[in-house]
Amino acid sequence: MRDQDQDFIAAALPTFISEAEEQVERLEQLLLELEAAPGDRELLDTLFRCAHTVKGSAGIFGLDALVGFTHHVETLLDQVREGRRALDGGLSTLLLQCNDQIRRLVAAASSTRPDDPDGAAERSRLQERLASACGSAAAAPARAALALPVSLTPAGERLWHVWVRFGTDTLRNGMDPLGLLNYLQTLGRLEHIVCDRAAVPELDALDAESCHLAFEFGLRTAVGREEIESAFSFVREDCELHLIEPDAGPEQFVALIQSLPQHPRLGDILVAAGAISQAQLHAALAEQDRSRAAGVPTAPLGEILKERAGVPAAVVDAALQKQARHGDSGDDQRVIRVQADRLDAVINLLGELVIAGAGASELARQARQSRLVQANDQISGLVEEIRNATLQLRMVPIGETFTRFRRVVRDTAAELGKAVQLEIAGGETELDKAMVERIADPLMHLVRNALDHGLETAEQRRAAGKRPEGRLVLSACHDGGSILICIDDDGRGVDRERVLQRAWDKGLVEPGVVPAEADILGLIFEPGFSTAEKVTNLSGRGVGMDVVRRNIEALRGSVAITSEAGRGTRIEIRLPLTLAIIDGFLVGVGDSRFIFPLDAVVEVIEGRSAEAAMQPDGSGVLALRGEALPVLSLRHLYELDDGAATERASVVVIQSGARRYGVLVDALLGQHQTVIKPLGRMLRMLRGMSGSSILGNGEVALIFDVEALRRFAEQPAQSVPARALAAR
Repeated sequence: MRDQDQDFIAAALPTFISEAEEQVERLEQLLLELEAAPGDRELLDTLFRCAHTVKGSAGIFGLDALVGFTHHVETLLDQVREGRRALDGGLSTLLLQCNDQIRRLVAAASSTRPDDPDGAAERSRLQERLASACGSAAAAPARAALALPVSLTPAGERLWHVWVRFGTDTLRNGMDPLGLLNYLQTLGRLEHIVCDRAAVPELDALDAESCHLAFEFGLRTAVGREEIESAFSFVREDCELHLIEPDAGPEQFVALIQSLPQHPRLGDILVAAGAISQAQLHAALAEQDRSRAAGVPTAPLGEILKERAGVPAAVVDAALQKQARHGDSGDDQRVIRVQADRLDAVINLLGELVIAGAGASELARQARQSRLVQANDQISGLVEEIRNATLQLRMVPIGETFTRFRRVVRDTAAELGKAVQLEIAGGETELDKAMVERIADPLMHLVRNALDHGLETAEQRRAAGKRPEGRLVLSACHDGGSILICIDDDGRGVDRERVLQRAWDKGLVEPGVVPAEADILGLIFEPGFSTAEKVTNLSGRGVGMDVVRRNIEALRGSVAITSEAGRGTRIEIRLPLTLAIIDGFLVGVGDSRFIFPLDAVVEVIEGRSAEAAMQPDGSGVLALRGEALPVLSLRHLYELDDGAATERASVVVIQSGARRYGVLVDALLGQHQTVIKPLGRMLRMLRGMSGSSILGNGEVALIFDVEALRRFAEQPAQSVPARALAAR
């Protein structure tokens, strides 16, 4: 292998891995969707294109095992979409298992480890099953060099005209134009290759790292447009590619010209549409130049192309009309891949900028310089806009995570012998990407737990008067400045008596003591707790639910469970929108500073009456528009003795889920851009806190966990300070 080819593979391989992983994930989701609609031709075509894209792209990188195995899968998929093989449950399971092997081969391509012998043996068995499913030797052996089909049917070959101009950054992005041409030879035969050197600059202005190549050639092949275009998938954004179909007529060229983006010149429009080649355009322009040099009248370019290149008049007229509308350009929406660590670095720097800006604003106010204060306020506003735009870059729909559970539900239900229907709602709800990645494992455990413990078998459901198929719902929505994720099932519900008995047996609750219903359900999240009668692959060891709660709380979230016997169970996970920067509401108690998430603040009540309503233990109830509002004093909760209490206290009304409560504070210090920092070891013992932040004057303010504070406000009978200082 040439050094240039090795450099090309090393530079472009990470891009291939990333895009191949997306295609593999898409393959799995399409197979699961087709189980509900096995005859959907659009889904079948998309499924085939995904497999073909993985195979074609892998061929460019010489990944023989991946290309060869995917070719067998592609052969079967082609039979399915053509109606020669029905996609039933058994075939779907086979294709899902094959997709798992494709995923393993993609992962192996990113490492230097040798192929796993067990994996190779499994792929061999799957290939035999694929060949058997095809009913013949249709899954032909792979070509030794590139593991592609040995040959194409000559009778079905047609001659395509291909024109491609590579972008100047093609080489910098690790792509090799010659390697792509070599790959095209595996699809057919290349004829009459011409290199267009018109865009190559003079030698003294030539940049060795820039690409100025363009090629015209004929491709005699039996494959279609999609297969040809897929060969250019990795350089599609860095090149201009035009294919002229063998049987294209004037009507097709006119329609293509009308759909093209705007081009400033007539010749460019015709070349872009594939009506003429670049060489034909240069010949026509050269004829115009000769006419000018000879001093004779110059014919319009369109007339020359009609006469010399045989371009139909309707095609030239359509191009002229397109040229006349050049001023109206549409939006150019492009997508750029950015590594997550680079984006994280920008957000970290932005957080430091927010802190520095708050410090500058504080100094400006202390200096009593109105113009300086105004300038700092303007800068703070711009920083806030940059902050919001940057954080939006990390927001992704949680539905991408939800759809991964279709396979989990399918396989787990089959293992347990249950029929389960998975429903997904609110998949468009956006959440910080870092949060989505870290919540995936807890969600996985909760879904598997619902399938194992919650939902009954078909026989049990019939006996209970239910439909045989169980129902599992994953949903997400925005709620009070946070994300609410719910897992609902219509199964047997939680057996409270059994949970309580197990808690007595394990010493989690004193024998004979019956806690409140919510506390009994909360025992499920205690370490080592399990009600399973026997240990299985899914449950019974008492490991997991406590880890689920710990991982969710590490994200400044909370988890709660409600259940109705015989009707089902709901698990609610509440998470903040982001782990980086939030809008906060700053308050003071004595010399201490605290921050509430601004989205959770409903209103503020000021006046002496708020302090008068409090009890000596720091709890109380305040009448708010005819309703009782639980109120909690931060001074009593955290035993703050730094400074005397103000005579004019205020109550901040907080929304947590569907409930509200009040918090008594001394001072209201207004809105504050809050950069979230983790709590140190010494402060992790404080309940009700989710993080900390640095203020403009260098002081540290603690950020409240509004859900934990709500629990304090609604349980005044216990010792509030003792609960607040209890270790997590």
